[in-house]
Amino acid sequence: MGTVRSSDGTTITYDKIGSGPPLILVDGALCYRASGPNGGLAAELADRFTVYTYDRRGRGESTDTAPFSREREIEDLAALIKEAGGSVHLYGISSGGALALEAVNAGLAVEKLALYEIPFVVDSSRAPIPADYESRMESLLAQDKRADTVKWFMRAGVGLPGFVVAMMRFMPAWSKLKGVAHTLPYDVAFVAPFEHGQPLPADRWTSSVPALVVCGGKSPAWMTAAMRQLAEVLPAATHRTLEGQTHIVKPAALAPVLAEFFGEGR
Repeated sequence: MGTVRSSDGTTITYDKIGSGPPLILVDGALCYRASGPNGGLAAELADRFTVYTYDRRGRGESTDTAPFSREREIEDLAALIKEAGGSVHLYGISSGGALALEAVNAGLAVEKLALYEIPFVVDSSRAPIPADYESRMESLLAQDKRADTVKWFMRAGVGLPGFVVAMMRFMPAWSKLKGVAHTLPYDVAFVAPFEHGQPLPADRWTSSVPALVVCGGKSPAWMTAAMRQLAEVLPAATHRTLEGQTHIVKPAALAPVLAEFFGEGR
């Protein structure tokens, strides 16, 4: 375990395993080193890369500094990239992919970028987020209603059926989800502008960094449509579908695809 200090003084805690070119993995909503998919993915990639996983601010063993802004999370990544040698490959899953995308767009030293299923809503194949999505989330958190905040995110943001959300409170991980509920607005800040059922803007992301946009073959139509469209608007992107995979992608299925992409042309 190591730590780096971000520009605003926030301490970001990370793990590093493996050897080879540096690769940073970015978690999505409610995930961190001790609870999420990137630990298993790092283990699958450690034979070819020096893999960094980290706790985004406010989660796990990282600290936090108010007020939040999207720029602060990008600065956190910048500090970790510096620690990793100054230039890296970058992978982000779900809303962590949106953070990674914005970090590259901001000019961080990334050689190649891979993204898995950012939850943009770009057409009518699912309902857009409600108009009060963000304000209601902030209100629930202000009242310290963490369980209700997670439920609201799962229903209105993720689009899960009500009965599925109701059952989640009986899952062993429920207490961990509530523990990081206060960071949900951080993820929402990156994805909510593109969850209103409108096509992605053609000129929003201008970086020429080579990108790989991946989705699961068994994921819902709205998710796969968003990833196809994202690959079309990025200046230097290719699209890949992992047959048999969902949003909960298996590390063993994803790792070879990432290793092939990041291993080319280095």
